[in-house]
Amino acid sequence: MTPRHTLLALLVVVIWGLNFVVIDAGLADVPPLVFVAIRFLLVIVPAIFFIRPPAIGWRNILAIGAFLSLGQFALLYLALALGMPAGLASLLLQTQVVLSVIVSAIVLRERPTRRQLVGIIVGMAGLTVVVVGHSAAAPWLPLVITMLAALAWAIGNVLSRRAKAASGLSLVVWSGLVVPIPSLALALLVDTPAVVIDSIVNISLVAILSTVYTAVAASLIGYGIWNSLLARYPTSSVVPFTLLIPIIGILAAWVVQGEEPTASELIGGAIMLAGLAAAVITRVPFTRAAPAPAPDPVPTTRAAPRPGP
Repeated sequence: MTPRHTLLALLVVVIWGLNFVVIDAGLADVPPLVFVAIRFLLVIVPAIFFIRPPAIGWRNILAIGAFLSLGQFALLYLALALGMPAGLASLLLQTQVVLSVIVSAIVLRERPTRRQLVGIIVGMAGLTVVVVGHSAAAPWLPLVITMLAALAWAIGNVLSRRAKAASGLSLVVWSGLVVPIPSLALALLVDTPAVVIDSIVNISLVAILSTVYTAVAASLIGYGIWNSLLARYPTSSVVPFTLLIPIIGILAAWVVQGEEPTASELIGGAIMLAGLAAAVITRVPFTRAAPAPAPDPVPTTRAAPRPGP
C-alpha cells in the first residue's frame, strides 16, 4: 500500500475505534433501539437519493441489512446500554473475524486452512480468558449480547461476500433501509411510546453529535474509504488493520471514561488478537528475482546500417 492509503486505513481504524466511546456517550440519553433507528436514518437520507442500489437483488439487500446493520448494531447498542464496557466491546466484537471463517465454511463451503484453524483455536482460547475474567466481576448478559452482535456481523459478512456487490457504500446505504422501522417498532414495545417520543423530542446535544459521528464518520466516511481500499488492494493487505481497532477502543475508553482493563482482559485480549492475526494475515511468499540476462557480446564487425532515411 502507498503511504497515503496506509494513512487512510489508519484513519478508518481510529474512527471505528473511537466509535464505541461515542456510542456509549449517546446512549446516556437515548434508548438503544431509538438510537439505532436515528443513526440509520442519517445513513440513508440524503445519500439514498444520490446513490444507486446495488445490483444484487432485493432479497440479498434485505438479508444483508437484517444481519450486518440491524442485527449487529441493535445488539451492540443494547449491550452497551446494559453496561458492557466500551473498550471490552471493541475487543469482543472483533471475534467476527473468526466467526466469519466458521460461517463461511458452513454456508459457502470454504474450507479453512490449517493456519486459520490454528488461529481460531488460539483466538477462542484468548476469548475464554477474557470471558472468564470479565464474568467474575460483571453480569453475563451484556457479554452474550455482544457476542451475538459479532455473530450477526459475521453472517452479514458472508452474505455480502456471496452477493458480491460492486459498491460497498451503496450496499451500506440501501441495506440501511431495513433498520429504522423495525428498530422503532421494537423500541415502542420495549421502552413504551411515551419514552420513545420523549427521547426524540428532548434529544440532547451529546446524543445528536454522537448520532452524527456514528452515521457520517463511522458509516459513510469510514466504509467509503474502507471499500475503496478493498477495491485497490488484496483483502489480506487491508483487513489486518482492523486488529488495531480494539487497541484504539480500549485506550479511548481508558482516557475518556476511566475504564481500566483488567489483567485477564489484557492477557486474553493479546492472545485473542494473536489468533485473529494468524487467521487473517496472509504471508506473501518471497520469490528471488531472476538474474538479469547477460548482455549480448559487442560485435567486432561493423554494425549494420539503420533502416529508413
